[in-house]
Amino acid sequence: MYGPHFNINKDDEPTILKLLYWFLDDELMAAEHGIDLQKGILLSGPIGCGKSAIMRVLNSLCKPDWQFRIAHCERAALQFATEGYQTIEKYSFKAFNRHIPVTICFDDLGVETDIIYFGNTCNTMLHILSIRYDLYTAHEMITHVTTNLNSKELEERYGNRLRSRMREMFNVIAFPTNSADKRT
Repeated sequence: MYGPHFNINKDDEPTILKLLYWFLDDELMAAEHGIDLQKGILLSGPIGCGKSAIMRVLNSLCKPDWQFRIAHCERAALQFATEGYQTIEKYSFKAFNRHIPVTICFDDLGVETDIIYFGNTCNTMLHILSIRYDLYTAHEMITHVTTNLNSKELEERYGNRLRSRMREMFNVIAFPTNSADKRT
């Protein structure tokens, strides 16, 4: 998918293994590592460590009913600037396929800016994730997220209420803070 230059460093192996337990639906190993197969993944780590790439690779390996769409957070926020609240609905209330919830991986949470739409400032991803939380509790809608932010930064950006809900929605899996930039 990414060619022969794509490598997984030895330091990243524990993170990759935890992701594999979830994506391969390995109940025994997931339980052993505190991974809840009913929750989504919040994958964090430094810039360039391979979060987006590994989510794309693992998406191609998991069973078909676990595969997901990828939506870049900055693009979703920019869509809100032109389409308004239909964007929030698209990624939340309307994210069903024949009454089955659609799993979405929101890539690069935290890079998006607040958007002004007809004079109202909106934190698009805050609204999308808040509604998807409600849909998670009511309809088991799974959400994945990649981010460079740590838990403190997530709380500062999205508030304590959403941060608390994120703990319920996600298995938090992190690349080591010293994980190498794979783009160099």
